[in-house]
Amino acid sequence: MFGPSEMEINLGPQHPSTHGVLRLKLKLDGERIVHTDPVIGYLHRGCEKLGEDRTYPQAMVYTDRMDYVAAFCENLVYVETVEKLLGVDVPARAQYMRVVLAELQRIASHLLWLATHALDIGAMSVFLYCFREREQILDLFEAFCGARLTLSAARIGGMYQEFPEGWAAEVHRFCDVFPSRLEEYHQLLTSNRIWLERTQGVGVIDGPTALDYGVTGPCLRGSGVDYDVRKAMPYAAYRELEFDVPLGRQGDTYDRYLVRMEEMRQSRRLALQALQRMPDGPIMAKVPKRIRPPKGEAYHVNEGPRGELGVYLISDGTETAYRCRFRSPCFTNLQALPEMARGHLVADIIALIGTLDVVLGCVDR
Repeated sequence: MFGPSEMEINLGPQHPSTHGVLRLKLKLDGERIVHTDPVIGYLHRGCEKLGEDRTYPQAMVYTDRMDYVAAFCENLVYVETVEKLLGVDVPARAQYMRVVLAELQRIASHLLWLATHALDIGAMSVFLYCFREREQILDLFEAFCGARLTLSAARIGGMYQEFPEGWAAEVHRFCDVFPSRLEEYHQLLTSNRIWLERTQGVGVIDGPTALDYGVTGPCLRGSGVDYDVRKAMPYAAYRELEFDVPLGRQGDTYDRYLVRMEEMRQSRRLALQALQRMPDGPIMAKVPKRIRPPKGEAYHVNEGPRGELGVYLISDGTETAYRCRFRSPCFTNLQALPEMARGHLVADIIALIGTLDVVLGCVDR
């Protein structure tokens, strides 16, 4: 039912600030949001059903196309789930290599988030600054596997090749410069009066409510909930590495910004530790050329840049999965948007889409 001063408008699915084909049906009372109804499905490709039609190694390429901003993290959670089904012990060196790539991917993903989030709110310069560093990381990916965005760099049982000669030195060179670049972003935004007005007190969600909605990742930690899969259920080599989990206090858009900024600093710290402590040895376990896991099921989670990534596989003993399902942090985080947007102005919905950092390929799958 609509009141005498209420109306309904559509934001998207072609609006530039939705960063993909997201449609929001907004019920408004003047400029004030009464209710938000996210409409999804415009980018559905059926990745889960395709995962039940292709062999286990072939299905990995579809994970690249879900969260295409953090493709390696999607690759990693999938291959680790298959390894769980197989009962394979991945060599330690490969585990450390995975950490290096995953944390560089996290930085690249957060840089794209910061660039577009700031641009949507009106900060043009930050967009250019962030892409400067992101390009350096993509150059590192290209030097390693030939791809910049959809990497498919992991393999069931380990990694497909060693880091190229001089590659680790390039990572060190990037990590040496990155703290000063991070400080530049802080100088541009953290105390900026316009940035504070557009982010502080906007989209507040407390910890218990965020948990009720299934929110994970920086959005949950911004509400003060200390949950990070890398600490709670360590995978790869994270058990042997030290890092801090940043938390917010207010649960607003500004806190989520600060959490992600600190996460980039911690990701740099993790990548350097993994390179320093990486042992010698093989990078691939002995796995059959035709992957046929025994009958059974496995569920495995990783900490992606947007939250908890999950893969559920059922094996019937053949080369293809009987069931393949993905837990998307973008899908679950998006559920909280109506709660966060209620009572705010139309202009604030742009900041809220940015603070959730959704990737529509990950939402729709």
